[in-house]
Amino acid sequence: MLFKSRLELLEITLLRSLNARMRLSDKDVSNYTRLRKGLEGEQKSDLWLEGLSEEWLVIHDLLLEYNNSKFQIDTLLISHDKIYPLDIKNFEGDYFVEAEKWYTSAKKDMKNPVHQQDRCVVLLRSLLRDLGYHYPFEPYLIFINSEFHLYITTINPSLVFHSQLNRFLKKLNARSVKLNKGHYKLAEQLVALHMVESPYPNLPAYQYEDLKKGILCPKCYSFFSEIHGSSLVCGNCGCKEEVESAVLRSVTELVLLFPGYKITTKIVCDWCEIVKSEKTIRRILGKHYKQIGHGKSANYVLPKD
Repeated sequence: MLFKSRLELLEITLLRSLNARMRLSDKDVSNYTRLRKGLEGEQKSDLWLEGLSEEWLVIHDLLLEYNNSKFQIDTLLISHDKIYPLDIKNFEGDYFVEAEKWYTSAKKDMKNPVHQQDRCVVLLRSLLRDLGYHYPFEPYLIFINSEFHLYITTINPSLVFHSQLNRFLKKLNARSVKLNKGHYKLAEQLVALHMVESPYPNLPAYQYEDLKKGILCPKCYSFFSEIHGSSLVCGNCGCKEEVESAVLRSVTELVLLFPGYKITTKIVCDWCEIVKSEKTIRRILGKHYKQIGHGKSANYVLPKD
């Protein structure tokens, strides 16, 4: 049973927008690429785990803290008698291990993912003990990419490669046993402890005036280049989207990038650029947002539920 789904990191959402609207440094592009590739691997893993039986609790994307140390669990599986922390890796290419050190095929050394996972498991076990739980742990590193190969001289059963995914899932399903209220209580406590961090300190500096204006295509993230009646058309991938939904997406993007800005017809018209009609923008904002004030001073906020 899926207990907590995975949401796209706000940092990825914002970097995607900034990558389209300004020139990022090589460091920021590298960070964005790393985050995006990691998310793609986690999403593949989430689809794979949909084959797990209902007698498991599946918790995706936990950011926790113990003893002033933060740690992340990509996916946590709770069974009747064990906890399975899964660390998802979307590595691609050839890698090898020598004396517990990991290297790329170009002999560039990297952090040992086994050691990274060991740290997370130690912190998670300590956290659960403080909560009164003493389940045994069975951690795994899941290499989800079919284009990954690791040259290794010893067998490590905690490493699961792409060719082993189906067998591993069958192994898990073979030991399904009905869960009780205690398992659900544990899941609820962990989700309640999940931390949401602000992405803004990690972003490159940016100003409204320096960002390219327009509406981004939701498929390829280039700018919509044509407007035909009530639809926008992407000249790059051919994607079509209704003006109303495209404007609302862009307003959400604007609010995320500039949370202190007031949403007005004028600024939305400027931000969207391709939609020239202030009347159209005003109609869309008035339909989906609550208007505060009148005339030139009017601005819009999301209505409270």
